[in-house]
Amino acid sequence: MRPKRTPSGRVRVQDVAKAVGVSGATVSRALNRSGPVTPKLRRQIEEAARKLGYVLNGRSRAVLSRETPVIGAIIPHLENTSFAAAAEAMQERLADSGYGFVLASNGYSRETEFAKVKALVAHGVAGVILVGGEHDTETLNYLYDHSVPFVFTWTITPGMPSVGFDNAEAAARIANHLLDLGHTRFGVIAGLTWDNDRARSRLEGVRAALAARGLPLLDEALIERPYRIVEGQLAARALLSVKRKPTAIYCGNDLLAFGALIECNLQGIRVPQDLSITGFDDLDFASQIRPGLTTLHIPAKEIGERAVDYLLAKIAGTPTPLIVEVPVGLMVRDTTAPPRRE
Repeated sequence: MRPKRTPSGRVRVQDVAKAVGVSGATVSRALNRSGPVTPKLRRQIEEAARKLGYVLNGRSRAVLSRETPVIGAIIPHLENTSFAAAAEAMQERLADSGYGFVLASNGYSRETEFAKVKALVAHGVAGVILVGGEHDTETLNYLYDHSVPFVFTWTITPGMPSVGFDNAEAAARIANHLLDLGHTRFGVIAGLTWDNDRARSRLEGVRAALAARGLPLLDEALIERPYRIVEGQLAARALLSVKRKPTAIYCGNDLLAFGALIECNLQGIRVPQDLSITGFDDLDFASQIRPGLTTLHIPAKEIGERAVDYLLAKIAGTPTPLIVEVPVGLMVRDTTAPPRRE
């Protein structure tokens, strides 16, 4: 749901557009140097912006003094190579279109994200790419008030610009793969669901898949951990220490799954003969390790490219779909098999 703007008295692009008698999109193209505008009209728009005080805005000063427009992106961190791959794709796509690129990280902190958004706007970015669909209202209002277009990624948020996929459905697809193999005793190593809508949706998808088969997810079978290899190892150690061990462990991403595989190797637990393990993301190492990791492929590069395409179209005033859903796919490799007969 789009947040309601708070009256601030700030001069907006729409005010400049009204003064000149053009559309807001034309004003954005002129000030952002992002599209075809005649030199005469550009001068008129810049003069109107100065008279109205719009150029006193930090973003406008930066934009008007820069020849190369810039798009900014804020990702959780660079430890996950999916985000790194998406960022590289964004940079390449923007370079092809004559744009610069600024990358920041928020460490999964909404407070940090808001600070980074303000810094990007002050830097003069023409648009912002965000990860996930849950952001503080003040963050989105700040972007609205400064007329900076944005797009969510890695998720689908109804009514909001989004490039991503249904995380719950994707996780349910993995769980159903394990269920179809005959597993009924599950362990789950989820990402931290607090303040992470993707991790929360994935956990909901697993719960729903199990419930549809009449299986509850027991509290002792669920562990939430940060997305790090060592955390996956420690969580797997805890899940495997109980008397009635799981026959399958779903991991919220590949880093957690890699840690679980390390722990199994240390304990002499054979994968998949004794235990099935799944990941999520299909990072580069997933197909290279032995056994190859069964996981869900996320087209990170395509997400980055399509997010850039959305913003460039928005800046240019070109009609473009509000929501773009990218295809994800189950990659069945060598870490899953039917449970061992007891």
